[in-house]
Amino acid sequence: MLYHILCKDKPGHLQTRLDNREAHLAVVNALGDRLFAAGPLLNEHDEMVGSVLIIDFDSDESAAAFCAADPYAQAGLFEDVAITRWRKTLPN
Repeated sequence: MLYHILCKDKPGHLQTRLDNREAHLAVVNALGDRLFAAGPLLNEHDEMVGSVLIIDFDSDESAAAFCAADPYAQAGLFEDVAITRWRKTLPN
């Protein structure tokens, strides 16, 4: 099952994101074929202010565990994290 993960950073925490970016990318890259898409949310100044990930997990619990273990989450970067089951429909 694919999961859409929407993470919003705490205001003023860009440096926390930058300090933990390499560790976060290593964890995400380690997902291999389970990773469908990932990238940062940007504000009007093209500064990173959050993340969107679409990842294949076996269960809601696995998705939640991944999010909790993310280096960004461990560093206290996120103000909010929403995990939603997602189905790709288009393009075919």
